[in-house]
Amino acid sequence: MPGMYEPLFRRVLYPAYESIFRRRKTLAYHAEYEANAWMPAERIAELQWQKLSALIGHCWEQVPYYRERWSAIGIESPGDIRDLGDYARLPVLTKQDVRENFERLKADSFRNGLLYKTTGGSTGEPLTIGYTRESYERRTAVMLRGYGWAGAKLGRRVLQLWGAGPGPQPLKDILHHAAFNRRVVDVFTMSDANMGRYADEVNRFRPEVIVSYVASVVRLSQWLLDNGLQVHRPKAVLCAAEPLHEHQRALIEQAFGCPVYNTYGCREFMLIASECEQRDGLHVNADHLCVELGEPVFADASGGNPRQVLVTDLHNYGMPLLRYANGDIASQQHGQCPCGRGLPMLSKVNGRSMDALRTPQGHYIGEYLEYLIFNTPGIARFQALQQRLDEIEISVVRQPGFQEASLQRIQADMHKAFGDGVRLSFRYTDEIPLTPSGKLRVAMSTLAGTATTTAVQLSAWWEKLCMEQVAVMVA
Repeated sequence: MPGMYEPLFRRVLYPAYESIFRRRKTLAYHAEYEANAWMPAERIAELQWQKLSALIGHCWEQVPYYRERWSAIGIESPGDIRDLGDYARLPVLTKQDVRENFERLKADSFRNGLLYKTTGGSTGEPLTIGYTRESYERRTAVMLRGYGWAGAKLGRRVLQLWGAGPGPQPLKDILHHAAFNRRVVDVFTMSDANMGRYADEVNRFRPEVIVSYVASVVRLSQWLLDNGLQVHRPKAVLCAAEPLHEHQRALIEQAFGCPVYNTYGCREFMLIASECEQRDGLHVNADHLCVELGEPVFADASGGNPRQVLVTDLHNYGMPLLRYANGDIASQQHGQCPCGRGLPMLSKVNGRSMDALRTPQGHYIGEYLEYLIFNTPGIARFQALQQRLDEIEISVVRQPGFQEASLQRIQADMHKAFGDGVRLSFRYTDEIPLTPSGKLRVAMSTLAGTATTTAVQLSAWWEKLCMEQVAVMVA
């Protein structure tokens, strides 16, 4: 029966649900994207420009923000933007631009039909974006394509080492995951003391594919190797949410005995790029997005030239984000992949800035903290500073809608995560100082030995580079 469920779900249950019951075009878009991937690079570039030029015309006609900002730099009509070279001279859209011009970024004809999502990112300041139903369906379709390259096809048995958030999972979420033949295991409380639980989950569920945050599966892999343990071997491990370095890939492959695949995405756009079976660089979804590598950030030791990532969703006509700086840096890979797909390549995603705090019991808390805060109304920005193992100082910038009860809930949830032995000191402030790189860090720790997770090592590395090069700016 387990072997029968996957084709049943993929060919019957999911099409009936998605196409008939929900009346979505996800599967039609998926077929379109699968065909696009095999087109020659030149044809994909032509298709991308066709979509981009149509979006530019739409923004000129219906989005006040772009019309005014482009006019200010001498653009008199959409026809003045003739190619990608002209497009690259348009102003970059920052997260602060989105916050300050939220209504003016909406297209006039889509104002009443938008979907919304909020992202906290690594800046600590919540950001809400709007998008259309078509954009959502296409995002899902392009994710199915990229995950499928790693073996995580619809209906395949998948274990997700992911952040489930505080409290038990709602029943509807459990049933939803069960229908997709996947199980989600919360990693927000992962610690040295409970690593056996995660190994047991792998053995109990016996997944064909594991999907995980990089830091979580790296930590589990190291624990398995340190203890000389073997678990059920999946066919693949798919990493997400953080940069994957080659030594980490080798560690995971040693522990699980299967290929490891890298992906790259962000909450604003979902999947941006992913590895194929060659696992030598990430294919950019250029038939769905326009991904530019902007200004050079620094020259790394390997001779690469990491650049600021700028993203445009080619199908979000409701609240278009054009040349949006998501805060990441990446390196381009020249040449075509041996797989034969014509999509352009990234050699690697170089970094995101995220820190983590430590509990006396050995837990590392990073994204969990963001999850708590950016879903809390009335908080504009926050920052947690840990200089002692038993004390965390939290600065909060309030905004309209703030309630003391919200802060009490956050305090209670943080005590559950860090333990009652850690004193939490909250203070209100009108502003939180930026780092030398111009960024607001959600969490900062000065504890010796804290930088043992991938995220923290990356954050410290990034801050050092920014201090050394004053000219660096990642919006």
